[in-house]
Amino acid sequence: MNNTSDNIDHQSRLKNALIALREMRAKLDAMQHSKTEPIAIIGMGCRFPGAKNPQAFWSLLRDGVDAITEISPDRWDINELYDPNPDTPGKMYIRSAGFLEQVDQFEPQFFGITPREAISMDPQQRLLLEVSWEAIEHSGTAPEKLRNSQTGVFVGITTNDYLQLQVESGDRTNIDAYSTTGNCLNAVAGRLSYTLGLVGPSMIVDTACSSSLVAIHLACQSLRNQECNLALAGGVNLILSPISTIATCRARMLAPDGRCKTFDASADGFARGEGCGVVVLKRLSDAISDGDNIVAVIRGSAVNQDGPSSGLTVPNGVAQQALIRQALANAGVEPAQVNYIEAHGTGTSLGDPIEVESLGAVLGQERSKEQPLIIGSVKTNIGHLESAAGVAGLIKVILALQNQEIPPHLHLKNPNPHIRWAELPVVVPTERMPWTAVHGPRIAGLSGFGVSGTNAHIVIEEAPKRQIESVKQERPLHLLSLSAKNEEALQELVSDFYTTLKANPNLNLADVCFTANTGRSVFDHRLALVAQNLAQVCEQLAAFSVKLNPDNVFAGFFKNTHKPKIAFLFTGQGSQFAGMGRQLYEQAPTFREAIDRCDAILRPYLQQPLLSVLYPAAGSDSPINQTAYTQPALFALEYALYELWRSWGITPDVVMGHSVGEYVAAVSAGVFSLEDGLKLIAERSRLMQALPEGGEMAAVFADEATVRAAISPYGRKIALAAINGPQNVVISGEQESVRAVVVELQACGIWSRRLNVSHAFHSPLIEPMLDAFEQQAATVTYSKPNIDIISNVTGQLVRSSEMSQASYWRHHVRKTVRFADGMQKLHAQAIDIVVEIGPNPVLIDIGRQCLPEGTEVWLPSLRREHDDWEQLLQSLGKLYVNGVKVDWSGFDRDYQRAKVSLPTYPFQRQRYWLDIKAAEVASNKEQAQIKKQETFSTSIPETNFKDRILAIIAKTSGQKQDQIGLDMTLEGELGLDSLMMTQLMSDLAKIIPDNKKVAFSSQFSLRDLMQLQTVRQVIQRFEEWQPSGEKDTNSTEETKVVNLDPHVRRSLTTESENPSSLSPTPYPLPL
Repeated sequence: MNNTSDNIDHQSRLKNALIALREMRAKLDAMQHSKTEPIAIIGMGCRFPGAKNPQAFWSLLRDGVDAITEISPDRWDINELYDPNPDTPGKMYIRSAGFLEQVDQFEPQFFGITPREAISMDPQQRLLLEVSWEAIEHSGTAPEKLRNSQTGVFVGITTNDYLQLQVESGDRTNIDAYSTTGNCLNAVAGRLSYTLGLVGPSMIVDTACSSSLVAIHLACQSLRNQECNLALAGGVNLILSPISTIATCRARMLAPDGRCKTFDASADGFARGEGCGVVVLKRLSDAISDGDNIVAVIRGSAVNQDGPSSGLTVPNGVAQQALIRQALANAGVEPAQVNYIEAHGTGTSLGDPIEVESLGAVLGQERSKEQPLIIGSVKTNIGHLESAAGVAGLIKVILALQNQEIPPHLHLKNPNPHIRWAELPVVVPTERMPWTAVHGPRIAGLSGFGVSGTNAHIVIEEAPKRQIESVKQERPLHLLSLSAKNEEALQELVSDFYTTLKANPNLNLADVCFTANTGRSVFDHRLALVAQNLAQVCEQLAAFSVKLNPDNVFAGFFKNTHKPKIAFLFTGQGSQFAGMGRQLYEQAPTFREAIDRCDAILRPYLQQPLLSVLYPAAGSDSPINQTAYTQPALFALEYALYELWRSWGITPDVVMGHSVGEYVAAVSAGVFSLEDGLKLIAERSRLMQALPEGGEMAAVFADEATVRAAISPYGRKIALAAINGPQNVVISGEQESVRAVVVELQACGIWSRRLNVSHAFHSPLIEPMLDAFEQQAATVTYSKPNIDIISNVTGQLVRSSEMSQASYWRHHVRKTVRFADGMQKLHAQAIDIVVEIGPNPVLIDIGRQCLPEGTEVWLPSLRREHDDWEQLLQSLGKLYVNGVKVDWSGFDRDYQRAKVSLPTYPFQRQRYWLDIKAAEVASNKEQAQIKKQETFSTSIPETNFKDRILAIIAKTSGQKQDQIGLDMTLEGELGLDSLMMTQLMSDLAKIIPDNKKVAFSSQFSLRDLMQLQTVRQVIQRFEEWQPSGEKDTNSTEETKVVNLDPHVRRSLTTESENPSSLSPTPYPLPL
């Protein structure tokens, strides 16, 4: 026995040990995988010589363009500084380099930076902000969605020419509070993280020429170590001062002709270049699961140092070989798998042979002449971008992988004789050549060698094939939304989209709309359009640009300072028809699921299934106009519409229904469950259907008092069924009595219309069903409304437990529908937008009669005899342009979508630059005068108190006073940070009258000032301390403006469904 027991125990322990070993092995495997997991590149942005974006960069590369240009006078006077003799002190022997255009220009307000601060900022910071924004948009990610995310920033940067310019000028008056943060290199990454609200690791890297590649390597490591979930990595370099160029000329590093002649016998130095490149990185597994558009994959990378070599700046071939082997090992890639190398290739007689020999030693083994290693260098096109050189090479490789083509390498006429071309299996492409995948995916290597010895190598693989599934269902129409911070930017964005879509007719419109809607931040100037195909989109954009008021295009300006209030109106009986919402049932899964759910719940209560009532088979009749089916069918349709709107992020602040519609409103407000709501409406309709027929209803177009007087002689034979408006009252009762009243009213010139109903609802003829219905209502579980709901019974907001009683629903069946009173109460809630939830906009027509014209935007969900999707998307587009936040991901959740490359934000730049040249030639007295004229005035006009405050705010922010609106936010739009708020407080205190300064100091502090949100609030807060003689001059007219609710003065789209009422701004396009 003991032996058996011991054996069992031993086996159990062995089994447990084996399980533990397997678990440990799985953990080790997971740890190892995490250290080497490929990193997806999901977006990129660039500004390189001759190319303002990746598309332009590929055109430049493909066409073999030499982007080197002569040094412009706006950099420095090359004629003064040029001397062909490299030994001449203080001179340079080159006249050309790779330059960007308009580096002095920027749109600071876009990034919440004041013009005053922008002038003190290193243009490298400004350029990095723009290119990073473009890279994020290129990834199909809305930058605002990254706020507070674990996103890292890794930036390669070396030079600080803007600060050098200021130092050279000798003008210390240019130094201000922003000189430090504007020019310290450590602020470059920090400002990007701060501006975008990123909370992951943030750092700059300076390893000279390899800076951006090392930054990308560190970003990959950070992602693999779970320090961040997304990373922005790249580099930036601007050539603003002649000092570095003079120094490199003295070291004889530069090619006299300003060209990198890499691998050529005439290689005699490199060409300086400037630019900025940023890539967006994510772990490959995350990118695949998130559905990102992967443009390439980083398989692995490595960084090392030359160490002991023949000189600090001399390349070390042994170190380069070790580096490449380490990167290949990290990537899990064999040398023979690498097809192409983007070489460091600066074009020096010493460096080029060392690099090619190193490549041959590592990658040339077991490689035939028929499958040579192809090598090239982007420096032959745009020069050596120094701290941005590596990312420029990476973006070139990405573009070559995407286009499956290797662009030509320039300036190779006579191969360098110091390279063993005959023995090494390497080829330099001097013409465009196809990049053919031979064994497995296309793989490239990319090297970057720092002048002080820090080296980096990255292994890049083409993006995995996107799995395209067959489309199971699709909308027939799509909605494209665009927005910008100002009218000019929206104009340019429309033009950019027109050009891009016109040039790429094979783009999938659904993917275009998905990317534009979900992958861009939303701003105040908005446009939305509904279209069936790309050609239609282009037509609409073109028509909009020339102010033709195209159908299905909506534009508006919404000051994003408050959330628009939305009311949902749920339609009542009489709006139903067979087939209502059929298109949505067939093509909108969320809608269909809601209808199917209602159908399942109603099966025990209806003799005929709901689906056969709503959507009868061809040739079959529907009993939808029988009360027993009418009310459940309307309920189901409206509930499904509500669920569809909700899935798109459109939720009401207030709900109200008309008669039957109040049951769906109650479900939406959480008064009772869907199951209880359907049970109630089914019992209500069944009991009504069982009543004897013979009643009649009529709409009388007169006021309530007139109608009451007309029916009073008939006692309980007639009742007021509904008061729908000031001149719209519905009467209900015995047929003969109702007809008699109609005749009497017609004799008085009052028009009436008989309603097509089966019973006299809301009249004494309904009373026989009330007891039975109340009993059913008593079985329902009630809750307090979780949003405001307006009662038909009272025309007022429902009190907490008012609807939670069976007696309420009894009264609701019998009593007058006080719709007009409800609309007045709705208006009192400061509602901006009314959306009707029903098959036809019945309530919109009568609701407008109850309210002042133009106070709300009225939007139907569906319209009879109109395309379901067209009407629905028109209303969604109008919601968007009127400031409503749409959940665009939810909008496309039921469909297969892919992110595509689209135009990025068109920045509206102006010049922001210290006038250093003027300072260099001016005397100290003249310098002060120049600064006063060219920067910002510090004098405060002797005008009224309000204008003095505006002048102080203008001075503090650097904005022009006439561009400052009273409702502009101090932080968000004017960009006033804590430093500026301190300065603002100091200047405001100076205009307080002497006799009020003590009271002011005791009652108002900097903390109080920082609690204020807008310019208007500052002026209002300071009114009590203005000179007494000025109070009357600021009062009446301004008070009128102050009392206006901000959303009253907001949008171009205050009308309803009439697209022609939306006047677009003319945006010219290349037709």
